[in-house]
Amino acid sequence: MKNMKRTVLITGASKGIGRALAELFAKEGYNLILVARSKQLLDEIKIKLEAQYDTNVEVVIKDLSQDNAAEYIYSETSLKNINVDILVNNAGFGDFGEFHNSNWDKQRMMVQVNVLSLMNMTRLFIKPMIERGYGKILNVASIAAFQPGGPLMAVYYATKAFVLSFTEALSKELEGTGVTVTALCPGPTKTDFEQAASMTDSRLFNTLKVAAAEEVAIHAYKGLLKGKPVVVHGFINKLLVFGIRFVPRNIVRRVVYIIQNKKE
Repeated sequence: MKNMKRTVLITGASKGIGRALAELFAKEGYNLILVARSKQLLDEIKIKLEAQYDTNVEVVIKDLSQDNAAEYIYSETSLKNINVDILVNNAGFGDFGEFHNSNWDKQRMMVQVNVLSLMNMTRLFIKPMIERGYGKILNVASIAAFQPGGPLMAVYYATKAFVLSFTEALSKELEGTGVTVTALCPGPTKTDFEQAASMTDSRLFNTLKVAAAEEVAIHAYKGLLKGKPVVVHGFINKLLVFGIRFVPRNIVRRVVYIIQNKKE
């Protein structure tokens, strides 16, 4: 990796918001460490970004649903003497359907990726940041984090609520250290999320406005650099997050269920 340039580590960097952020950071002059499961996709991104921008890209092939994945990624950066200045915990996925009929392994893996690996990555990389007096962490949550439960996506909503709560707490703890933590809360975004979560027939992605990953990435980038604790993308999403606090929780649960249900 080149010296004298900030380095960004992005998990889930092969597609969607993670890939859009990788291209944005490269364009802005950062070096990159990209983490995902697909070596082919990451190698393609590496070749493209190094050819197009003045950046060096390191690739780490790792599945964050595996135990000790965070330790492996941290050791890879340590062995190469790379200081991670910005950590983007973007990796995550959802699942659609009634919890009692769900696949247990998929639910367990979701908690591992969305919560435990995110928490462990933060734990490992945050200490060196504090010691250096500089660092930024972006944890990708969702506007789902603000809802009082998400029927038909119960575990996913719960994991994103954790990410938001965890991030806001850390943002206060870290005041004065030179390190900031930001929760990105996008609404429906054009990625492969809906396919992975078996939501292609859900009203959520068929009737509501779906944002482009590049738009979300730009919004996240600006909020991260400003050190904002919470960044919500989109005017409608901001209205939703603001207004939901005034609506009885039982009504919100009912509306969420209707929106997320299959189209008739």
